[in-house]
Amino acid sequence: MKYSQEQVTELKRKAIQVRANILEMIPPGKVGHLGGSSSIADVMAALYFHTMTVNPSDPKDPKRDRLIMSKGHAVLVQYACLVELGYFGREELAKVKTFKGMLQGHPDMDKTPGIEAVTGSLGQGLSIALGLALGFRLDKLPNRVYAILGDGELAEGQIWEAIMAAHGFKANNLTAIVDFNGIQATSTTKEIFPIENLAQKWGSFGWNVIEIDGHDMVQVLDALEAAKAFTEGPSVILAHTVKGKCFPFAEGKAKYHNAAMTEEEYKIAWSCIENMKREVEA
Repeated sequence: MKYSQEQVTELKRKAIQVRANILEMIPPGKVGHLGGSSSIADVMAALYFHTMTVNPSDPKDPKRDRLIMSKGHAVLVQYACLVELGYFGREELAKVKTFKGMLQGHPDMDKTPGIEAVTGSLGQGLSIALGLALGFRLDKLPNRVYAILGDGELAEGQIWEAIMAAHGFKANNLTAIVDFNGIQATSTTKEIFPIENLAQKWGSFGWNVIEIDGHDMVQVLDALEAAKAFTEGPSVILAHTVKGKCFPFAEGKAKYHNAAMTEEEYKIAWSCIENMKREVEA
């Protein structure tokens, strides 16, 4: 193991706080993407608090790595990480999706420090990430680029064009991460637009494929290290996750792709946060 048990435990704490921050942004009655934000929270915690080179005091630091939230509707989880790092004040969390706030319903690189691209029209993020990665290589810079994709998003044709191009250009500084939770806006991905054998598909396009439990912090860290170590081309991490992870009323349910919680559900969600804190400290 390249990291200590203390580091792993601290990252688990961070993932819990990330989920708590998500809850803070969508109080009862406020519609928000709880499901897809909480499913990728463990991976995001590992990226922002361990793997990526970031500089909150200088969000435009040229040495920084880049993260593109291609599934832009889940940007709450990115805001939840950025506020912990100090990119903006906690008072902004209460203003999510309002004209008075800098945190919009989809990423806005002009309004929000730490956001690298405007996304939300699904299918475009991997192309943006590839462009950045190739630019860094042309400039002989060590920066790495990470793209967070939804599994439902893989139905977009532009994704596969970017996959082919990334292999063709051997973009070894690019890592795609698929939030593989099996649920999209209204139902399962299998019912809406089945894309079977994802590992074989990405592999056949020449990518280094790493398949993990996206809620196992050690597996997440190992996968990110393996992607960084692979130098022959791009890597993809297929992170098997649970939509709405850690909130029982929302787990595996398409309804909570984008929904408002009731007062009772909100209380349950905060109880889950407290239970997770106790478990990680046990």
